[in-house]
Amino acid sequence: MSKIFEKINLSLNNALKNKDAARVLTLRSIVSQKKDKEIELRTSDQKEISDIDIINILNKMMKQRKESVDMYNKGGRTDLVEKENFEISVIEEFLPKQMSDDEINNSCKNAIAESGAQNIKDMGKVMKILKDKYLGVMDFAKAGKILKEQLQG
Repeated sequence: MSKIFEKINLSLNNALKNKDAARVLTLRSIVSQKKDKEIELRTSDQKEISDIDIINILNKMMKQRKESVDMYNKGGRTDLVEKENFEISVIEEFLPKQMSDDEINNSCKNAIAESGAQNIKDMGKVMKILKDKYLGVMDFAKAGKILKEQLQG
């Protein structure tokens, strides 16, 4: 079993014992997403769900909640913004430490040099290098913006 998922299960059990309903709801949502992924993997050769799979699930959940926060802020729904921010904080507990903007910037420069990218058309090659090296710890939306600036400049 994935090490990250073991931590999630332990945290879920503690939240149940402490009757922390909001936390239980978020953790059960993660467990549900994991079960969906396991069902999806049954058709492939991979039977066990890996830490990378869990990180991808958590990143997807983070992205969804951040998008919801933006929409709720525009709609003036501060009650829902608080709920989504709480869920984000719970999900973040199980993600590896994310790279800073400076680290992303330097990694992009290194990946451009490594790939020999000359212009924006080579962005796919550079992104592949970044995803191979930094999956789960890099915000690829930020990396994409940085790469566009560096490859156009």
